[in-house]
Amino acid sequence: MRIVVTRQKIHGHPAAEYVDLLRERLPGHEVVLADTPEEERELIRTADVVTGEGAAAEEHLGQAESLRLFAGVYAGVGHLDLDAFEDAGVAVTNASGVHAPNISEYVIGALVSLARDFRRATRQQDRREWRAYRTRELYDSTVTVVGLGAIGTAVAERLEPFGVETLGVRYTPEKGGPVDEVYGFDDLHEVLARTDHLVLACPLTDATEGLIDREALRTLPPHATLVNIARGPVVDTDDLVHALRWNQIRGAFLDVTDPEPLPEDHPLWGLDDVRITPHNAGHTPRYFARVADILAGNVERLADADATGDAGAADDLGLENRVV
Repeated sequence: MRIVVTRQKIHGHPAAEYVDLLRERLPGHEVVLADTPEEERELIRTADVVTGEGAAAEEHLGQAESLRLFAGVYAGVGHLDLDAFEDAGVAVTNASGVHAPNISEYVIGALVSLARDFRRATRQQDRREWRAYRTRELYDSTVTVVGLGAIGTAVAERLEPFGVETLGVRYTPEKGGPVDEVYGFDDLHEVLARTDHLVLACPLTDATEGLIDREALRTLPPHATLVNIARGPVVDTDDLVHALRWNQIRGAFLDVTDPEPLPEDHPLWGLDDVRITPHNAGHTPRYFARVADILAGNVERLADADATGDAGAADDLGLENRVV
């Protein structure tokens, strides 16, 4: 089976690393890297599987006569015309879940940093100032996780040893999750009123855009903290600045902002109780390895179907992370 890797760089790592990892996992298959737009066009024509960010595969879909699977390297597929892939009979998978270990570590670090006020410790060390200060504990607090997908689930699981109460908010609360209680979005304010630490791990949709607005921030207790690793527009930025300036919440740890990148003159930079990282929570040297694991499993499923004569039953192959 011919697997074509298109051009992309993720977290500073070149696509050649992805190719090497796929060749290790799929020694019985041909894995080739398209280094230029011309090579992408030519190689996609004869590919069984294409993997990458998606633009090249979509552009040349009409000439990809043998293409059976496009394996995206991002969790999101909103940038793709999924109907076009479906009409062409090409299955599509994404990389959902590959960020769960690293982003959940980021969240735990953010929560501990906010509770123990490591920022103040750093400032005092820079000034060589030995001065004790008050801190808090995560223990016996209530942490609310909005969004219980792969990342939100990993966050909740990693919180278990800290002795906290966990509340989850998701579109379908009947699905449950590794939290003490699960609620729907209709009950958001009821949950926020009980929240000491709010973690946003939901996708950006029409329903979640501006979800944490002035009313939501007013419902949170004044000692509450906010960690956003979802998308910037899930929080109304102006309302957040207002809440922080007027001590309506205790602090925020933001890996994502709206706008993004955050302009140098934006007021969030000047607020002492805000920590900002440049959309960096997802950074990991293991990203391509995790994506390669998903794709290798799916290629073997396709190969098994070929060997048993079931290649035409695409819907029954059980492809991991399939979206089309």
